[in-house]
Amino acid sequence: MSWLDKLTGGFRKTADRLGDNIGGLGTGAKAALDTATLDDIEEALIASDIGPEASKRIRNAIAARRFEQLDERGLRTILAEEMEAILAPVAKPLDIWGFPRPHVILVIGVNGSGKTTTIGKLGSWLKEQDYGVILAAGDTFRAAAIEQLRIWGKRIDAPVISGKEGGDAAGIVFDGVKQATETGIDCLIVDTAGRLQNKTHLMDELSKVRRVLGRLNPESPHDVILVLDATTGQNALNQIEVFRDLAGVTGLVMTKLDGTARGGVLVAAAERFKLPIHAIGVGEGVNDLRPFNPRAVARAIAGLTL
Repeated sequence: MSWLDKLTGGFRKTADRLGDNIGGLGTGAKAALDTATLDDIEEALIASDIGPEASKRIRNAIAARRFEQLDERGLRTILAEEMEAILAPVAKPLDIWGFPRPHVILVIGVNGSGKTTTIGKLGSWLKEQDYGVILAAGDTFRAAAIEQLRIWGKRIDAPVISGKEGGDAAGIVFDGVKQATETGIDCLIVDTAGRLQNKTHLMDELSKVRRVLGRLNPESPHDVILVLDATTGQNALNQIEVFRDLAGVTGLVMTKLDGTARGGVLVAAAERFKLPIHAIGVGEGVNDLRPFNPRAVARAIAGLTL
């Protein structure tokens, strides 16, 4: 199964929801885009995690086209076009630009979001582009996170800098930068703790990591990537807001889009926060982290194939 098949399957819930709520349009049936129909469209979009801001924008864009009648596929096509218009400006590949090396990527997110797995897949992705990669187990709060990252390191043949549970995350990051510098490695990817229930402690820890990195290279960290679990729906937007304020998020990766996630939260996030979206996760395999493709995502949400 291709990543696009997984993506389409993961978004089917959104597409079905839209199909059930676009004014009763069936295949081949047509309806005038009156106020009631536009209300139905907007409600379906909101219910699909696309959010009130983006839903209103899409509704207004559809209304402005002044269609008298439209069948279901025509409406889905318009929805896909309008969602793509929201998503396209935030689609940004991850660029390894930091110099002197290493380019440092802090990866943040709540426990269970797929953060550590994403780090492993991201490391593999960068190695495929001929970048040297080191992983740093900066989530010292959970022994399971340290061991999981070590497993990923072996899987993708990347060194892992780690310490004991409860150790100093900033010290591990320092050691990672030192080893990367000495061995000429291009990129250091750092796992971090994700326990939002204690924001003060998390903020202090991330601030310390940032201070250590800043002393080594004023431009470091070069990226702060927030990993989000798409199955959490609108709660993902709350996480963006919190982590943006705590950690200075520079870009997003959305995971678990191959399962029950509606996926519309990607559109909501793009509309509200305008943060770059680098990639999406569509499975547990090492190759299941894919560059963010706004057209493919928009058409999958709308229930269309490429």
